[in-house]
Amino acid sequence: MPQRPRDSRATKELLLAAATAEFADHGLAGARIDRIAERAGANKRLLYVYFGDKDQLFEAVLQRQIGLLHEETPLVDGDLEAYEAARFDFMRSHPETARLAAWRRFERIHHSGAEITSYREAIEAVAGAQREGRLDDRLPAADLFAMVLRITESWLDAPPALITAFGRDGLGRHRAALLEAVRRITAPRS
Repeated sequence: MPQRPRDSRATKELLLAAATAEFADHGLAGARIDRIAERAGANKRLLYVYFGDKDQLFEAVLQRQIGLLHEETPLVDGDLEAYEAARFDFMRSHPETARLAAWRRFERIHHSGAEITSYREAIEAVAGAQREGRLDDRLPAADLFAMVLRITESWLDAPPALITAFGRDGLGRHRAALLEAVRRITAPRS
């Protein structure tokens, strides 16, 4: 059990880290507050003081992971290939983020205003790159962006048996193939 910190910021961080692992493993419905508190080495009551309830804690975990993802994988000048390479690498090194996203798709239907704004900004960046001729403009920006997101996540969300069949060490090859697919889909037509 971790050493219990004396300040609230450190306690919140321990609770968020423990909750991230718990929610990634069990989802919102299967997560248990007792396990989160035990893993964090904190009193269960503090969890309720800092985060309200399990639903609000799940939202705090999601917002933290989404914030980290957006911070480490910015979409610069509508460059979808670089963006997706960074996202693939981030998700590969932070598998809890991909698992949390999957649980969220199954267990939640509402989204934060910040997340919606972030997607709108990304779609506008893609539209700008299309207008400037740097990306193919035959598809609406939102559709192009959504397709590229799913292409890049395809191996990260692949059934475990498929990954085993082709070998975990093949992720580098898969990354290269995915980025080639992004290049082909997004390249402007001459």
